[in-house]
Amino acid sequence: MKKLLNTLYITSEDAYLALNGETVEILFSDDTKKNIPLCNLEGIVCFSYKGASPALMGKCAENGISLAFFSPHSRYLANSCHMENGNVLLRREQFRIADNDEKSLCFAKDFLTGKIYNSKYVLLRCARDHAMQSDVSKLKETAEKLSALMSDIQNASDMDCLRGLEGKASADYFGCFNELILQNKKDFTFSGRSRRPPEDNINALLSFVYTLLANNCAAALQSVGLDPFVGFMHTSRPGRKSLALDFMEELRSVYADRFAVTLINKRIISGDDFEKQESGAVLMREDARKKLLSEWQKRKKEEITHPFLGEKIEWGLVPYVQATLLARTIRGDLDRYPPFFWK
Repeated sequence: MKKLLNTLYITSEDAYLALNGETVEILFSDDTKKNIPLCNLEGIVCFSYKGASPALMGKCAENGISLAFFSPHSRYLANSCHMENGNVLLRREQFRIADNDEKSLCFAKDFLTGKIYNSKYVLLRCARDHAMQSDVSKLKETAEKLSALMSDIQNASDMDCLRGLEGKASADYFGCFNELILQNKKDFTFSGRSRRPPEDNINALLSFVYTLLANNCAAALQSVGLDPFVGFMHTSRPGRKSLALDFMEELRSVYADRFAVTLINKRIISGDDFEKQESGAVLMREDARKKLLSEWQKRKKEEITHPFLGEKIEWGLVPYVQATLLARTIRGDLDRYPPFFWK
């Protein structure tokens, strides 16, 4: 089993990353420095414009450490991939599936079945645990709609039909997302999903957390030899990690949405942690990102029992376990990809 190492998050806009022996050296504009051993890291996520030295990029590639760059306001810029492992046969089979409509549809159905099942779980969990603070009938009614859509997903005849069903499921789920928010509703009222840019506090929060999850999923796929850019459901575009976007669908609600809602309900994040730009975009402040990232690392270390393997693992290892199962399915070791059905 893969050991869950640390991810280093650089949130200071003026930080520059360099290689110093076997450590990453963080250089700040006030001439202060900080060194972190590379042997303790599985990834580096940098929210700084200054970037990193070529020497550090090369060392990260050599050591299999993912290195991703974002703007200070969480817009994805680029990433430095580690050297591909030698399993070219696995990637060739992945490409064949991507070019085969019937096989791609099968994988897409499994990803979306996991997504809708977990969305249903989140709603029913809220109805059970917070019956006095939420509209239980609305939550249960939506859960029933999602159950019906799961059957429709398996009977979908083509990708366009599947995307239509996924859109309906997302609309139903987000239609009662406000019921999950139990505290500070004045600052966190959900009226619909908005992206590029997010137009309210909760969309800014969700977008940031989805970015973290997508980065974790891409790193997990690369670690098992798959190409995160060649997907089965999301269309291929230059620079788009289509397989990572496919792969993260089943984890959005139980991994990302529940985490975001917990930050709100526990008042770890408040309305003061966001700022609205003249353009109408809402962005998280730097201090809020630091709080969020600290909680994200804590959540990744919480233990769960994996529903398919029946073994105790840390939350942060879920993407890596699912990536391993996906690779085994593509190789033909498993008859069907087992989605992550959280219980």
